[in-house]
Amino acid sequence: MPDTAPPSPSVVVGIDGSHSALTAALWAVEEAVERDIPLRLIYAIQPRGELTAEAAASDLSAAETAVRMALMAVESTGKPVKVEVEMLQGSPTEVLLQAGRAAEMICVGVVGLKSTIARRVGSTSAAVATWARCPVAVIRGCDPTATTPGSVVVEIDRGSNSDAVLERGAAEAVLRDAPLVVVSVWQSSYTDVHESGAVAERNHLVRAELSRRVARTIRAHPDLDVQLEAVHGTLLTYLSLHAESTQLVVVGRRRAHGVTEMVGPPSCAALHDSACSVLVCDGLNSL
Repeated sequence: MPDTAPPSPSVVVGIDGSHSALTAALWAVEEAVERDIPLRLIYAIQPRGELTAEAAASDLSAAETAVRMALMAVESTGKPVKVEVEMLQGSPTEVLLQAGRAAEMICVGVVGLKSTIARRVGSTSAAVATWARCPVAVIRGCDPTATTPGSVVVEIDRGSNSDAVLERGAAEAVLRDAPLVVVSVWQSSYTDVHESGAVAERNHLVRAELSRRVARTIRAHPDLDVQLEAVHGTLLTYLSLHAESTQLVVVGRRRAHGVTEMVGPPSCAALHDSACSVLVCDGLNSL
């Protein structure tokens, strides 16, 4: 009988020959090492209809070169990570979504090799972050040598999975020895002259609620530097001011403002000049 055992868990990285993909591979190393699972580098060879033997050989050569560069970059870290390599036929989005069925996480660069506008998020990254069954990290930058790591920002709301998203954010902050900033956003329709006072009062109430919700996380991680932020507006309102000091934003896939706000065009103005990455998740996978 054929072997029908499911694939083993791994941290999947989409490789396409771009510098952005190399950055995603480097970022993913710590995730794989922490879980003691393989780092799986996947290159999707996009079908192009009937190809000549020369064109097919060219596509394969490009895939081999991209994978070899990623493998060299990962090995240069010196981290004890097992690396698996696959070159698969299919569109990048379909290949990565299929790989994500058994993955602990998918990591993709913010823009791919074919992107012509450096400040926009690639369509593959946005689609995978939206539809994958596992957490997806859209990586803008990675500096393992940074002496002062940027914060990990996690957004929580009244959604049913917010507690799990908070735990994911805490786990990422612990892994990266970074401060954890817990943000709750709210909006209002105040228009009178007392708006500033009303906003201050609402911020106070939101912070009090945050303090209650993060109490268990603080007890579980007593050495973690936890900061609370109430934001009048949206998460992008906060990031437009703090993206440079933030290394990672963790949001739920079912967030009120949708995933596209964070991995699509709306995020570009707030994040494009920063190394701030975004992790979209439904909760905390096993570590």
